[in-house]
Amino acid sequence: MRWERLFDDLEAQLASDDAHDREAEIADRTRRERALIDLHARLLANIGDVVGWWVAGQTLTARVTDVGPDWVLVEPAPGRPLLLRLGAVRSVSGLRRGAQAPSVVARRFTMGLALGAISRDRAPVEIRDVDGRPLVGTVDVVGADHLEIAEHAGDEPRRAANVTAVSLVPFASLAWVRRLRPHPADG
Repeated sequence: MRWERLFDDLEAQLASDDAHDREAEIADRTRRERALIDLHARLLANIGDVVGWWVAGQTLTARVTDVGPDWVLVEPAPGRPLLLRLGAVRSVSGLRRGAQAPSVVARRFTMGLALGAISRDRAPVEIRDVDGRPLVGTVDVVGADHLEIAEHAGDEPRRAANVTAVSLVPFASLAWVRRLRPHPADG
Protein backbone atom coordinates (compact mmCIF):
# COMPACT_ATOMS: atom_id res chain seq x y z
CA MET A 1 0.00 0.00 0.00
CA ARG A 2 2.86 2.39 0.83
CA TRP A 3 4.53 1.67 -2.51
CA GLU A 4 1.37 2.56 -4.40
CA ARG A 5 1.15 5.92 -2.63
CA LEU A 6 4.82 6.62 -3.29
CA PHE A 7 4.43 5.84 -7.01
CA ASP A 8 1.24 7.93 -7.17
CA ASP A 9 3.05 10.85 -5.52
CA LEU A 10 6.02 10.52 -7.90
CA GLU A 11 3.71 10.31 -10.91
CA ALA A 12 1.78 13.42 -9.78
CA GLN A 13 5.05 15.27 -9.22
CA LEU A 14 6.31 14.36 -12.73
CA ALA A 15 3.02 15.44 -14.29
CA SER A 16 3.21 18.74 -12.41
CA ASP A 17 6.83 19.27 -13.53
CA ASP A 18 5.87 18.51 -17.15
CA ALA A 19 2.98 20.98 -17.02
CA HIS A 20 5.23 23.64 -15.49
CA ASP A 21 7.90 23.08 -18.17
CA ARG A 22 5.27 23.31 -20.92
CA GLU A 23 3.90 26.57 -19.49
CA ALA A 24 7.41 28.03 -19.23
CA GLU A 25 8.19 27.05 -22.83
CA ILE A 26 4.94 28.59 -24.09
CA ALA A 27 5.64 31.82 -22.19
CA ASP A 28 9.20 31.92 -23.57
CA ARG A 29 8.00 31.38 -27.16
CA THR A 30 5.35 34.08 -26.72
CA ARG A 31 7.98 36.55 -25.47
CA ARG A 32 10.26 35.74 -28.43
CA GLU A 33 7.42 36.19 -30.96
CA ARG A 34 6.34 39.49 -29.40
CA ALA A 35 9.94 40.74 -29.52
CA LEU A 36 9.86 40.41 -33.31
CA ILE A 37 6.78 42.64 -33.72
CA ASP A 38 7.55 46.26 -34.56
CA LEU A 39 5.45 49.38 -34.09
CA HIS A 40 4.51 49.46 -37.79
CA ALA A 41 2.82 46.04 -37.48
CA ARG A 42 1.07 47.02 -34.23
CA LEU A 43 -0.31 50.22 -35.77
CA LEU A 44 -1.47 48.39 -38.91
CA ALA A 45 -3.64 46.20 -36.69
CA ASN A 46 -5.22 49.36 -35.25
CA ILE A 47 -6.21 51.18 -38.46
CA GLY A 48 -9.58 52.83 -37.88
CA ASP A 49 -9.12 52.99 -34.11
CA VAL A 50 -8.85 56.17 -32.08
CA VAL A 51 -5.75 56.15 -29.88
CA GLY A 52 -3.77 58.60 -27.77
CA TRP A 53 -0.46 60.05 -28.96
CA TRP A 54 2.28 61.99 -27.19
CA VAL A 55 4.22 63.93 -29.83
CA ALA A 56 5.97 67.32 -30.03
CA GLY A 57 5.28 68.01 -26.37
CA GLN A 58 1.53 67.58 -26.62
CA THR A 59 -1.15 64.95 -26.30
CA LEU A 60 -3.31 64.15 -29.27
CA THR A 61 -6.29 61.85 -29.67
CA ALA A 62 -6.64 60.73 -33.27
CA ARG A 63 -7.87 57.93 -35.52
CA VAL A 64 -5.20 55.83 -37.24
CA THR A 65 -5.92 56.03 -40.99
CA ASP A 66 -2.72 54.73 -42.64
CA VAL A 67 0.73 53.54 -41.62
CA GLY A 68 4.16 53.44 -43.24
CA PRO A 69 7.45 52.09 -41.96
CA ASP A 70 8.45 55.44 -40.41
CA TRP A 71 5.19 57.43 -40.39
CA VAL A 72 1.55 57.21 -39.42
CA LEU A 73 -1.34 59.20 -40.84
CA VAL A 74 -3.82 60.13 -38.13
CA GLU A 75 -7.01 62.13 -38.12
CA PRO A 76 -7.65 64.15 -34.95
CA ALA A 77 -10.70 65.71 -36.62
CA PRO A 78 -12.60 64.66 -39.75
CA GLY A 79 -10.85 65.91 -42.88
CA ARG A 80 -7.80 67.20 -40.95
CA PRO A 81 -5.14 64.49 -41.26
CA LEU A 82 -1.69 64.77 -39.69
CA LEU A 83 1.36 62.92 -40.99
CA LEU A 84 3.32 61.92 -37.87
CA ARG A 85 6.93 60.77 -38.04
CA LEU A 86 7.09 57.64 -35.89
CA GLY A 87 10.51 58.58 -34.54
CA ALA A 88 8.95 61.70 -32.98
CA VAL A 89 6.13 59.81 -31.24
CA ARG A 90 7.01 59.48 -27.57
CA SER A 91 4.15 57.14 -26.64
CA VAL A 92 0.89 55.67 -27.90
CA SER A 93 -1.97 54.61 -25.64
CA GLY A 94 -5.13 52.66 -26.32
CA LEU A 95 -3.78 50.23 -28.92
CA ARG A 96 -5.53 46.89 -29.18
CA ARG A 97 -3.39 43.78 -28.93
CA GLY A 98 -2.31 42.15 -32.14
CA ALA A 99 -0.26 42.94 -35.20
CA GLN A 100 -0.61 42.82 -38.95
CA ALA A 101 2.29 42.14 -41.28
CA PRO A 102 2.86 45.04 -43.69
CA SER A 103 2.85 44.44 -47.42
CA VAL A 104 6.04 44.87 -49.44
CA VAL A 105 4.70 48.18 -50.79
CA ALA A 106 3.81 49.42 -47.29
CA ARG A 107 7.32 48.64 -46.05
CA ARG A 108 8.82 50.74 -48.85
CA PHE A 109 6.51 53.78 -48.64
CA THR A 110 8.74 55.90 -46.42
CA MET A 111 8.38 59.36 -44.91
CA GLY A 112 10.40 60.80 -47.80
CA LEU A 113 7.92 59.43 -50.34
CA ALA A 114 4.94 60.70 -48.36
CA LEU A 115 6.52 64.16 -48.08
CA GLY A 116 7.33 64.09 -51.79
CA ALA A 117 3.61 63.68 -52.54
CA ILE A 118 2.82 66.68 -50.33
CA SER A 119 5.55 68.71 -52.02
CA ARG A 120 4.17 67.94 -55.49
CA ASP A 121 0.74 69.28 -54.42
CA ARG A 122 2.32 72.67 -53.59
CA ALA A 123 -0.25 73.02 -50.83
CA PRO A 124 0.60 75.21 -47.83
CA VAL A 125 1.44 73.13 -44.78
CA GLU A 126 2.11 73.48 -41.09
CA ILE A 127 5.11 71.58 -39.78
CA ARG A 128 5.95 70.97 -36.13
CA ASP A 129 9.39 69.96 -35.00
CA VAL A 130 10.00 67.65 -32.04
CA ASP A 131 10.23 70.68 -29.73
CA GLY A 132 6.77 71.87 -30.85
CA ARG A 133 8.04 74.79 -32.97
CA PRO A 134 5.69 75.50 -35.89
CA LEU A 135 6.72 76.38 -39.44
CA VAL A 136 4.15 77.38 -42.06
CA GLY A 137 4.73 77.49 -45.80
CA THR A 138 5.26 75.28 -48.82
CA VAL A 139 7.57 72.26 -49.01
CA ASP A 140 9.95 73.10 -51.84
CA VAL A 141 12.43 70.23 -51.68
CA VAL A 142 12.40 66.76 -50.16
CA GLY A 143 15.87 65.27 -49.79
CA ALA A 144 16.99 61.88 -48.55
CA ASP A 145 16.87 62.94 -44.90
CA HIS A 146 15.50 66.49 -44.88
CA LEU A 147 13.04 68.89 -46.41
CA GLU A 148 13.16 72.57 -47.27
CA ILE A 149 10.16 74.73 -46.53
CA ALA A 150 9.59 78.18 -48.00
CA GLU A 151 8.01 79.99 -45.07
CA HIS A 152 5.05 82.23 -45.81
CA ALA A 153 1.61 82.93 -44.38
CA GLY A 154 -0.68 79.95 -44.74
CA ASP A 155 -3.35 81.97 -46.50
CA GLU A 156 -0.94 83.32 -49.13
CA PRO A 157 0.38 81.50 -52.21
CA ARG A 158 4.03 80.54 -52.44
CA ARG A 159 5.40 83.56 -54.31
CA ALA A 160 8.88 85.05 -53.93
CA ALA A 161 7.38 88.24 -52.49
CA ASN A 162 5.51 86.26 -49.81
CA VAL A 163 8.42 84.05 -48.68
CA THR A 164 9.94 85.27 -45.41
CA ALA A 165 12.57 82.51 -45.03
CA VAL A 166 13.62 79.14 -46.38
CA SER A 167 14.33 76.58 -43.67
CA LEU A 168 15.90 73.15 -43.91
CA VAL A 169 14.29 70.64 -41.54
CA PRO A 170 16.05 67.29 -40.96
CA PHE A 171 13.58 64.39 -40.82
CA ALA A 172 15.08 63.52 -37.42
CA SER A 173 13.68 66.76 -35.97
CA LEU A 174 10.32 66.59 -37.76
CA ALA A 175 7.30 65.67 -35.60
CA TRP A 176 4.36 66.14 -37.97
CA VAL A 177 3.08 67.77 -41.14
CA ARG A 178 -0.46 68.76 -42.05
CA ARG A 179 -1.99 70.56 -44.99
CA LEU A 180 -3.57 73.86 -44.08
CA ARG A 181 -6.34 73.36 -46.62
CA PRO A 182 -7.93 69.96 -47.17
CA HIS A 183 -6.67 68.14 -50.24
CA PRO A 184 -9.38 66.94 -52.66
CA ALA A 185 -8.25 63.32 -52.11
CA ASP A 186 -8.64 63.78 -48.33
CA GLY A 187 -12.37 64.30 -48.64
